Amino acid sequence: MLELLRQPWHWSVAGLIIGLTVPTLLILGNKRFGISSSLRHVCAACFPANIPFFKYDWKKEIWNLFFVIGIFLGGLIAHLFLQNPEPVQVSESTSQILAGYGINDFSQLMPIEIFNWENLFTLKSLIFFVLGGFLVGFGTRYAGGCTSGHSIMGLSNLQLSSLIATISFLVGGFISANLLLPLIFKFL
Repeated sequence: MLELLRQPWHWSVAGLIIGLTVPTLLILGNKRFGISSSLRHVCAACFPANIPFFKYDWKKEIWNLFFVIGIFLGGLIAHLFLQNPEPVQVSESTSQILAGYGINDFSQLMPIEIFNWENLFTLKSLIFFVLGGFLVGFGTRYAGGCTSGHSIMGLSNLQLSSLIATISFLVGGFISANLLLPLIFKFL
């Protein structure tokens, strides 16, 4: 059974599970699916009286913290027990594009040429992780939610703001992958 679980699964399995999560949360308690709000709940638990933004009853949303902990534990269990021994499969056209960026090792899920200790304190790393992390955090707060909240929950509820946010996420990802990333790799 464990060997069967280690084989790559069809993408539709995850899609079905995620798709069933939305109505399940709505039916079980009118709960909204999203991950980025969990950071606010953690901050509200740690700084309850100091910052007005965190003055709300975060305990009503504690289920969300357990959900995020479950995602982390599920990833950890999958990493420890269900790793596929085969290298990551990347299409030939994508391999050629990535080779132009200096990424040739596909033995791990994350490219070792970017995600390693030697790169941690370089200008490229500063742009990728610090500036990129700030922009993702700022964008999440500015959009009123993350991709899972808007693109999964918001679109299923036919919210116009979620449609606009999802289109913005896709356009931003396209610009980043096809315009900004090549410039960063070219000049750094």
